[in-house]
Amino acid sequence: MSWASIFESAAFDTALRDTPFAGNLQFFSSIPSTNSYAMEAAEHGAPHGSVFFADEQTAGRGRSSHQWQSQAGCGIYVSVLLRPNISPGDALWFSLATGLAAHHAIQQVTTLKADIRWPNDIMLGKKKFGGILTEMHAEATRIRHMVIGIGLNVLHPAFPPELSSIATSLLIETGLPWSRQEILITLLQALHRETSALSDPRTANAAKANIIDRIEGISTWIRGRRVRVEEGEGYTGVTDGLDTRGFLRVRTTDGIRTVLSGGVRDL
Repeated sequence: MSWASIFESAAFDTALRDTPFAGNLQFFSSIPSTNSYAMEAAEHGAPHGSVFFADEQTAGRGRSSHQWQSQAGCGIYVSVLLRPNISPGDALWFSLATGLAAHHAIQQVTTLKADIRWPNDIMLGKKKFGGILTEMHAEATRIRHMVIGIGLNVLHPAFPPELSSIATSLLIETGLPWSRQEILITLLQALHRETSALSDPRTANAAKANIIDRIEGISTWIRGRRVRVEEGEGYTGVTDGLDTRGFLRVRTTDGIRTVLSGGVRDL
C-alpha cells in the first residue's frame, strides 16, 4: 500500500515547506512501532526533522511500557526525530510543548478543546484519546537525539470492553470522520513552532514560562484537582500547579510533593 492511497505526500511538503519536516517524511502501511523505528534511525544518522508515521502499528507503545492500540486506518501514529541543543533536564518541556501542539491542532481542525493530563495524556472529558511518548539518547550534559511519539485516536468506531470506559476517539465524540491528514499537518506545523522556541537560547526561557501559563489555562488537571499519583508507593493530594521546571506539584497532608515521573489519575 502506498502512502498516496491514504495521505498526499505533496500536500505535506507544501504545507510544511518552512519546517525541517518537509521532504523528511517516511510513511509505513504497517510497522511495529514508529518510535522504535525512529530511535534506530537516529542511531544510524537520520537527520533532525525526520518524521515517521504509519497507517497501523502492531506493537505501539505508551509510557511505562503500556500498549497503545493502533488500529489500521483509524489513528495518527507519528514519531518526530529532533536533535535539539539542550540538556537532558529540559526534555520535559518538549513533552509539554507537544501536548500544546496537539491541543492546538485538534481545536483548529475540529473546534474541540482537548484537556491535558500531566504530563502526556490528551483527554476529552474523562476519556483519553491521545498520548505522547518522548524518548532520547543523552549524554551527561546534552541530548544526542530525541524522538517524540504522538498517538491520536481519530476514526476508531469503538474500543474493546476493557478500554471503552477510559478511551475515546474524535469519531466517537463527534460522529464525524475527520481528516487524519489535516490534523497531522496542523500538528506538525504547531510542533515546529513550539520546539523551535524551546531550542533557541534567545527564546527558550520565555517559551518555558509561556508553556506553563498556557497549560495552566487549558488543563483541568494542573490546579485544584484531587488526584492519586502512581509514583513509588503512591500518594494522594490536590494539584497545585507546575514548578519552574515544568513538573507537577501536589499538595498532600504532608506538604507539597513534586511529581517527577508517575502517572496522575482522578482520586
